[in-house]
Amino acid sequence: MPPTTDSEEQKALRTAVAALGNRHGRNHDRQALWSEAGKLGYLGVNLPEAYGGGGGGIAELSIVLEELGAAGCPLLMMVVSPAICGTVIARFGTEKQKHEWLPGLAEGTRTMAFGITEPDAGSNSHRITTTARRDPDTGDWLLTGRKVFISGVDTADATLIVARTETASDKNSRTGRLKPCLFIVPRDAPGFQRRQIDMELTAVEKQFELTLDDVRLPADALVGDEDAGLLQLFAGLNPERIMTAAFAIGMGRYALAQAIAYARDRTVWDTPIGAHQAIAHPLAQAHIDLELARLMMQKAAHLYDAGDDTGAGEAANMAKYAAGEACVKAVDQAVHTLGGNGLTREFGLASLITASRVARIAPVSREMILNYVSHQTLGLPKSY
Repeated sequence: MPPTTDSEEQKALRTAVAALGNRHGRNHDRQALWSEAGKLGYLGVNLPEAYGGGGGGIAELSIVLEELGAAGCPLLMMVVSPAICGTVIARFGTEKQKHEWLPGLAEGTRTMAFGITEPDAGSNSHRITTTARRDPDTGDWLLTGRKVFISGVDTADATLIVARTETASDKNSRTGRLKPCLFIVPRDAPGFQRRQIDMELTAVEKQFELTLDDVRLPADALVGDEDAGLLQLFAGLNPERIMTAAFAIGMGRYALAQAIAYARDRTVWDTPIGAHQAIAHPLAQAHIDLELARLMMQKAAHLYDAGDDTGAGEAANMAKYAAGEACVKAVDQAVHTLGGNGLTREFGLASLITASRVARIAPVSREMILNYVSHQTLGLPKSY
C-alpha cells in the first residue's frame, strides 16, 4: 500500500529543503536558488546515482518543489527539467544521452525544456502535427511544426520535443493515431526559432511559441524507441502531473501561512479576526483540502516510483485536479482574509491569484481530468 506519511529520510529532506527555501524567501534570486539547490543535490534527487543523481524518485522530487513553494520560492523548471526530461532520458535514453545530460540536469548546470502543446491541438495530443521524417541519404531527422506555451526555452540548453513520425500512408499526420517520438533539440539548432508570449502571469520562467522549420538533427537525437508509442510519452507526463500538484500544494501552503499569521495578529474591536468562525473555518477547510491533495500526490508518486504506470496515471490526474482546486481556494481565501492588504505587494499574495490558475489549466485542464476519470475509472462512454 502507498505510504500516507513521509519516511524518516523524506522527513529529513523536507526539513532541509524548507530551511533552504526560508533562507531565500519570496524575494529570492532565482538563479542563486537554482544553483544552490543543485549543489545540495535537491534538483536531481530523483535521478539515478550512477549519473550524479540522488537515487530517489518523484516522491522525493515532489517534496523538494512543495517545500520551496511553501517558502514562497518555487522553482517551476523542476517540473520540466529533472521531472519530465530527466525521467524520460533516465528510463529510455541511450548511455550516451544519459552521460551527456543527466549529471548536468542533476546538479542544475544544464536545463532542458519540454515541448508538447501545439496551437491547434490543445488538449488533444492525438492531433499533434509536428512531424519528424528521416533523410534517406544521411539518416538524420528533420522536424517541422509549431509548439506553444513552452516554459523556459530561452535559458534551457535544449528542448525535448514531442513529434510524430511521418510515414508514406500518413503524410498529413492527421489520422488521430498518435505515434509520438521524443527528440532532443539544442537551443541554437538552425531552423529552431522562439517567440516570447506576452503573459499577465508574473514569473521568472517565460512562455514561448516555437517554430521548427526543417530542423536537422542527428539520428541519436531520438530518445528511446521510434516504435514505443505512448509509453515513453507518459513516462514524462505522469511525473509532470505529480510535480504540478506539488507546485500547487506548496503555493497553497504559502498563501495559507500568510493568512493564518495575519488572522492571529490583526485585531479589530479587541479581538483577533482569526477568532471569528467566518475567518477561521474557511482557512481550516483550505488546510484540509491541501492535506487531502497531498495524500493523493503521495499515492501517485509511490505508484510511479514502484513502476505502476497505469495506476500512477489515474492517481497523478486525480492529484493534479485536487491540488489545483485546493490551491485556488487557498489563495482566494488568503487574499480575502487580508482584505485590502491582500492586494498589496508587501504581502505578495495578489500575484498568486493569477499563478494559482496555472494549476487548474496546465499541463491538462480539470475538465480533461474529469473526462479521464469518467472514461478510465468509471467506465462511462466518451462524449468525444
